[in-house]
Amino acid sequence: MNMPTVCIIGAGCSGFTTAKRLQDYGIPFEMFEASDNIGGNWYYNNPNGMSACYKSLHIDTSKWRLAFEDYPVPDHWPDYPHHAQLLQYFHDYVDHFDLRKHIRFNTRVEKAARKSGGGWTITLSTGDVREYDALVVANGHHWAARIPEYPGTFTGPQIHSHNYRSPFEPVNCVGKRVLVVGMGNSAMDVASELSQRPIADKLFVSARRGVWVFPKYYRGQPLDKNPAPAWMPKWLRQKLGEKMIRGLVGKMSDYGLPEPEITPFESHGTVSGEFLLRAGSGDLTMKPGVDRLDGDGVVFSDGSREQIDVIVWATGYDIKFPFFDDPGLIADTDNRPPPLYKRIMKPGVPDLFYMGLAQPVPTLVNFAEQQSKLVGAYLAGEYLPPAQDDMQRIIAADEDYYTGQYYAARRHTIQLDFDHYCRALKKELAKGAKRAAAKGNPVPVPGKATAAA
Repeated sequence: MNMPTVCIIGAGCSGFTTAKRLQDYGIPFEMFEASDNIGGNWYYNNPNGMSACYKSLHIDTSKWRLAFEDYPVPDHWPDYPHHAQLLQYFHDYVDHFDLRKHIRFNTRVEKAARKSGGGWTITLSTGDVREYDALVVANGHHWAARIPEYPGTFTGPQIHSHNYRSPFEPVNCVGKRVLVVGMGNSAMDVASELSQRPIADKLFVSARRGVWVFPKYYRGQPLDKNPAPAWMPKWLRQKLGEKMIRGLVGKMSDYGLPEPEITPFESHGTVSGEFLLRAGSGDLTMKPGVDRLDGDGVVFSDGSREQIDVIVWATGYDIKFPFFDDPGLIADTDNRPPPLYKRIMKPGVPDLFYMGLAQPVPTLVNFAEQQSKLVGAYLAGEYLPPAQDDMQRIIAADEDYYTGQYYAARRHTIQLDFDHYCRALKKELAKGAKRAAAKGNPVPVPGKATAAA
């Protein structure tokens, strides 16, 4: 069988789990990583500038949900491992499956151009130009930090949470009046750390709207360890989940936080085991949304002004694919990626695969590992997707299911229910295997290029 050659962009968890699946199928590939090692976002102080890890970071997903199917997490791990433990787990996975030999480090993909007859021309930072039959995009979506624009100027230091490392780096926040803007997971962690009395003199948190803060534990077990079954109707799962969350945390206003105008599952879940304690202990002060910057202070939407020494913008990320020139392959101005079948394939482009391009609840770590089941089977001729019209219809239905309940925001364009997705993917793989067998299991992307080893 003439297998296609594949280029994989990025050696984070989405890239190397896809590589492992291709290796299982005997599909030749090369992986290009801009940094000097694997890990992507979970590589602390990654020299490629794409890591958002701070020294105290522990992942908000429990070890029970992030483990790879074919490589268990260490038994001695705590429920919520530190970023250094997770990175070591990644290294152990890559070495166990002998994937490192396929990775070219310190090599950035500068341009990926699709040829008119199919296949890809890849231009590398080394100056090399190579050709491949298929392209896997696994460059991540938590690296292009976004800071909103406001009128006025601020004279003090300001950083995005992406660049935050500790209360002392890159800005010394000890004894300072610090404003954290945002109420996502990073904002919770940074605000909780800085609000401790020996650190910031005064800690403010600005939010345009209230959010529900989920605890990490329920009855002594990680909250995500025993989810409602994926077969349960969405409305029932959400109703039961909402009742549980309200019972666990009560009203956000009881902690001095703004009361959410939405239910707990109408926005991406914010998880923190400490933030509510800090708020209830008076260690932080809530402020409404930012109205304008004002020299050594900030004016908020209620007209109040606070003198501020340091701003930490925990305001999310833009989805970017800097190696594509084709506007049909990149995210639009509202941060929406191109419509993708199963969040992987763009109809009409049979040799392109986006991996890990989702904000799955509860975990992103092993999401591409699940997606790679489709990619590997497809490239090996063991899976065939439905007709393009059916793909478009399924895309629309899936997007309505996964994102329909969320309020409109840039952070909600790639939401996804991990367990439902995996259940639906398993069914689709079985259907696609039958379609492929009926056609004689042809390889949909025939191997022509010879660049990969």
